[in-house]
Amino acid sequence: MIRNLLLVALGGAGGSVLRYLLSNINTSFPWGTFAVNVLGSFLIGLLVGLMSKGVLSPEMKLLLVTGFCGGFTTFSTFANESFSMMKAGDVLLTALYVGASVIIGILAVWGGMTLSNISIRG
Repeated sequence: MIRNLLLVALGGAGGSVLRYLLSNINTSFPWGTFAVNVLGSFLIGLLVGLMSKGVLSPEMKLLLVTGFCGGFTTFSTFANESFSMMKAGDVLLTALYVGASVIIGILAVWGGMTLSNISIRG
C-alpha cells in the first residue's frame, strides 16, 4: 500500500509541476489551461488504451494515470469517464454528467467566491 501511495504521489507531483508551468502562460484566453486539459485528455486516453492491451502494468497506471494525469488535470479523468459512459451507450447519462458537471462547477465557483466575499467583509 505504501508503494502504491508513493507511485501516485510521485506521478502527481510531476503532473502538478508541469500543469503549473503550462498554466502560467498569460494571455486574454487561458491557453495554458486549455492545453493542459487537451493534452491530459489525450494522454489519459493513450495510457488507458495501452493498459487495456496489457502494455502498462498496474503500477504504471498508478504512476501515470492516477498520479501524473490526476496531478496534471482532473479534466482528463472527467473526459475519460464521460467517454466511457458514452461508449457504454449511456447517452442520456453522459449528457447529464457533462452538463451538470460544467454548470454546477461554474455555479460552485460563483458560490465559493460569493462566500469568500461575505466572510471577508463580515
